[in-house]
Amino acid sequence: MVQVKDKFTVCRHSPYRYDVVGSFLRPEILKEARERFAKQQISLGQLTKVEDQTIIDLINKEESAGLKAITDGEFRRSWYHLDFFWGLQGVKKIQTNGWQLHDGTHARGEGAALDGELGGNNHPFIDHFRFVKDHVSRGFEVKQTIPSPALLLAQLELPFNLESTKTFYSNEDDLIKAIAAAYDQVLADFFKAGLKVVQFDDSAWSSLIAAKLVDHPTAKPLEFTSKKFEELKSKYLKVNNLAIEGAPKGLVVNAHICRGNYRSNWAFTGSYAGIANPLFIQEKVNAFYLEYDTVRDGGGFEVLKQIPKDKWVVLGLATSKDGHLEKADKIVKRIYEASQYFDLDHLCLSPQCGFASSEEGNVLTEKQQWDKISLIRSIAAKIWLN
Repeated sequence: MVQVKDKFTVCRHSPYRYDVVGSFLRPEILKEARERFAKQQISLGQLTKVEDQTIIDLINKEESAGLKAITDGEFRRSWYHLDFFWGLQGVKKIQTNGWQLHDGTHARGEGAALDGELGGNNHPFIDHFRFVKDHVSRGFEVKQTIPSPALLLAQLELPFNLESTKTFYSNEDDLIKAIAAAYDQVLADFFKAGLKVVQFDDSAWSSLIAAKLVDHPTAKPLEFTSKKFEELKSKYLKVNNLAIEGAPKGLVVNAHICRGNYRSNWAFTGSYAGIANPLFIQEKVNAFYLEYDTVRDGGGFEVLKQIPKDKWVVLGLATSKDGHLEKADKIVKRIYEASQYFDLDHLCLSPQCGFASSEEGNVLTEKQQWDKISLIRSIAAKIWLN
């Protein structure tokens, strides 16, 4: 899948030297169509027609921007994670208080809960993938983004979901196996449709970044005893690896360790050091997309030393949360700083997250979004592609 050319390895599949996480700002015409559909002012067919055209337009822009891994921008979704969960058998949409952001506000209150046994048959995302595959130009890769199995496990074990979850899975190990099996069915269908690379977006691990260790159990969010903290790491690793192990041979699985993004706000802060073992050491992914856009990462690049040398690391050094364009020399400097701890030949560059983890999108313009991608491409060319 890779070959050596001159100094650096030539990437033959995602991650490429310059990449994106996956989501893009929704055009106003799409936002308006989704709002009108919610109000029953247009039909599903009319909404789909708008989605189709805006996705085709996005594909053309991605190709023109020089991106090699093309996504649909998650234009058919409301959320980066929930729409996928709702497409599984046994999962229903629920209303919640919304997850809390760093400033104390809450995201839009929607969630997922069990109303039956889990299954992955006939997931609607398969047709979404086929549409993109049918519209990309020859030589471009289609990258599919989905939330991680660990994130579904975390969702189903939220306090307000425990009762419904235990109705169908009284034993946690059975729940973990059911999640992995549902994912494996979806991944098998993706692979059959022609998918070569899938990306798990995983904010379950990032919730542990912000964890506070306490001496005794509490009901406060993100406060855990050391024992509970280790148990959470163990089961997140277990469910992700179980799904990866059951995926089709030849399917590349990458992971974006997402700190939670909503309307340019974020949810989790802290260093990766607390989760590096076992995440970086034992999770069976090909690459880690890591968010390093601001000082809130709580540490430097030293933790990268724990990642096996055969894996890849995509440094999210340009923020997707605002339109301020970073200085190229500062990003270059940080890449070389990271290379002191992880081989420059296995490093890549991207924005720290998607530009619209939910359909609301972050607070920047479409031009600023593409300027960020252009900057990333130019930096990658200077370092790896000359």
